[in-house]
Amino acid sequence: MTEGPYLYDEGPEPLHTGAGRRRGRLLVLIFAGTVLLAIAAVVVLPLVKGTAEEQSTQAVQVFYAALEQGDTDTAYSLLCNDERARLQPDQVAGKYVRSGTPTVGKATADPGDSGARVVTVRWTDGGAVTSTFLTVVNEDGAHICGTTTDG
Repeated sequence: MTEGPYLYDEGPEPLHTGAGRRRGRLLVLIFAGTVLLAIAAVVVLPLVKGTAEEQSTQAVQVFYAALEQGDTDTAYSLLCNDERARLQPDQVAGKYVRSGTPTVGKATADPGDSGARVVTVRWTDGGAVTSTFLTVVNEDGAHICGTTTDG
């Protein structure tokens, strides 16, 4: 070792002389980021998938388009579990189709069932107009679960 004058008379100081400081800032940032991501997902999801009313209307439109094309399998797959248990694929048109041309209206909330939607379908046959009302429920997507002629 060399002897002689040193730049500093004291030895090196220990790097961590005091008690450690706890910084919760990282945890707060992670928590705040998670909350913001959850809020963003709630806001963006209806924009991507559409509202329950839009999904219900689209399901009924696809249902009647499939029946017009003779695609009973697609129409049958758009029925809820209870309706599929009650009807066979070849019985769907007899239960849901009226004479005339269907015009699918907008969906509204079913006042008697929370979560279900009612979609009005107007049937025009020459000068005669009749309406049917389809109940649409969410069973892993919008599914048709019955029809009535009184709203």
